[in-house]
Amino acid sequence: MIPTFWQFLEEKPLYFDLIDHQRVHQAYKLIRDHISHPRLIHIIGTNGKGSTGRMIAYLAYRGGLRTGHFSSPHIMKFNERIWLNGSDSSDEELETAHRKLYSILGVEVSYGLSYFEYTTLLALVLFEDVDLVVLEAGLGGEYDATNIVEKALSVITPIGIDHQAFLGDSIAQIAGTKIRSIQKLALIAPQPYHEAVEAAYRIAEVKGARLVELQVPSDNDTAQRRHALEQIASSKGWGGFLVDNAMVALKALDLLSINYHIDDLDTIELFGRFYPLRHNIRIDVGHNPLAASVIVKALDYDIVLVYNSLADKDYTKVLRILAPRIKRVEIIPVSSQRAAAPDMIEQALQYLGLPYRYFTGDINEDEHYLVFGSFFVVEEFLKSIHESK
Repeated sequence: MIPTFWQFLEEKPLYFDLIDHQRVHQAYKLIRDHISHPRLIHIIGTNGKGSTGRMIAYLAYRGGLRTGHFSSPHIMKFNERIWLNGSDSSDEELETAHRKLYSILGVEVSYGLSYFEYTTLLALVLFEDVDLVVLEAGLGGEYDATNIVEKALSVITPIGIDHQAFLGDSIAQIAGTKIRSIQKLALIAPQPYHEAVEAAYRIAEVKGARLVELQVPSDNDTAQRRHALEQIASSKGWGGFLVDNAMVALKALDLLSINYHIDDLDTIELFGRFYPLRHNIRIDVGHNPLAASVIVKALDYDIVLVYNSLADKDYTKVLRILAPRIKRVEIIPVSSQRAAAPDMIEQALQYLGLPYRYFTGDINEDEHYLVFGSFFVVEEFLKSIHESK
């Protein structure tokens, strides 16, 4: 008897210290001949994967293509991870895809896969009837579960220091681990570190891949395009980094000759990406120094920072970057085994001389709030204000 999708998912551990990188490839071989294979864009990088991927998927869908977007993690509900033709996947769609996947893989293989491995394959099953798939890597690229399929295009978003335990301690190492997943065609976004660009060119040469580097606007067409995006950003309250991500999304669509209308971005919702939840509250799922550096540039007012961090993040550096805009920090507890110990966050705040207290759920209408630190932080905040209502 096949367990329901939600029963099955609950039994999957979210994190593994060691992963067998071959098992997802072996599982994919079992399903490969049972599903169709649409054109696929693979999104790799450290920051901006979610928003860039959603812009690509949304514009392609609005342009007339059946489109699927797989991203991770989710904020409130798993369905957010698998977006299909303009909406989060339904429970019924997930259940149907799960039953097909489980039936093909069998009990032993299904239970042997990690949470992310199984749900990556689930997305491929659910997306088999679309025209375009946008697949976001979860961790790295070369050894990521998403690196099992043929790609029409790889999109390399900005690369920074993150997940050092898995990816390496330097930009060159991290970039190499991510970019070695490219195949025949890759687009690289403007990078904060030249080592990432160097790695991309080196790997592309070895693989015989065509690498397109997105340059700062240098001609009238690209300057006009950026101006149009800046007008949309102004009306939607986007930070400049989302304009940068939109430029990457448009170039990706151009490379695959996919029709789109820039004005369709007027109606996109990038929930969790510098998102204006209320007139004085923004939520952002960023969690590393690179994310903090683009957020602080987007802020033109001082904020109350509702914050917490996972233990493996450089939260002292994150707080130092955001410090010029911080009035005070309100620490919000998160229920994750990966969360930093509260006293460690307090020590970092004391070291930086930042005033702080613990978040109680109270929002002062006369102050601006930024909720930042991870998907877990945003999730806990949304639950907290919902419960307080």
